[in-house]
Amino acid sequence: MSLINEILEYNQSFVDGKQYETFDTTRFPNKRIAVLSCMDTRLTKLLPAALNFKNGDIKIITNAGAMITHPYGSVMRSLLVAIYELGVQEIMVIGHYGCGMKNLDSLKLIEKMKEKGITEDKIEIVESDGIDIHKWLSGFENPVVSVAETVTLIKEHPLISADINVYGFLMDPHTGKLDKIENEA
Repeated sequence: MSLINEILEYNQSFVDGKQYETFDTTRFPNKRIAVLSCMDTRLTKLLPAALNFKNGDIKIITNAGAMITHPYGSVMRSLLVAIYELGVQEIMVIGHYGCGMKNLDSLKLIEKMKEKGITEDKIEIVESDGIDIHKWLSGFENPVVSVAETVTLIKEHPLISADINVYGFLMDPHTGKLDKIENEA
């Protein structure tokens, strides 16, 4: 049996047992906070637990490195919807120590793509769309600077109103300890 089939079987049991009832909430975040964080699996349950966030308290947006790679991409769109449609008043950008995006090498990543059958002409298609693939697939050197740059991008975005508070943090992915960073971008 494939892992997907196991997931589907469990899901049916979850629904049949009405286990979803403990997660019932609205689409509006109780604490009016949006969190942009890394997709690192160590943070999936640790981050909400370490910050005392329950289901329904916050909007969580995750991606590789808690980075905004384009000011008009899907992450920024999600933040705008959270603010203007869902009542978010504060944004927390939470990176973490030991992030896999630190010093990510775009050349090595592209080589792995090629090993999986992605051809040079497909990479050229991305570049012909005006994307600097190496910049787009790059990580960062310093997580403090990366979070600070993301905070600045959000604060200075032309569609973010001045009354929205934006903060930057780094989390220890083992203990959940949160360190506030000053905006050093």
